[in-house]
Amino acid sequence: MVDIMVEDTITDRDNVLFEAGIKLGALYHQFTGSPVNLRTVGSLETAIAQSISVQPCVENITVSIDRDILGSKLNDEFGYCELEGRMLNVQIDARYESAKVHVSMEFNKELDYPLMKIDKID
Repeated sequence: MVDIMVEDTITDRDNVLFEAGIKLGALYHQFTGSPVNLRTVGSLETAIAQSISVQPCVENITVSIDRDILGSKLNDEFGYCELEGRMLNVQIDARYESAKVHVSMEFNKELDYPLMKIDKID
């Protein structure tokens, strides 16, 4: 029987990809459902970006909320709606030791789903 240490096969790239995925998943599940309107959308984008930016491995993050989708979802009586995944466009640069990645979340119309993906590995 060959004794292989699993830890020896885990790379910086593996760790940074795991961390980046956790950031996107946490962001999605933490902030979807937040009340938002056209007056508060900018401050929500900033709050999301600042919240995720303090987590380990994050070098840069940009968050934008689609104002067209947001505007179409506003409740006529109360003037706000809930943030949905389809409204989010997120870009994250993350680094762990020698590895750096760029990941994103963007609504994919064909899949009808806010797809999270790896865009680039350095």
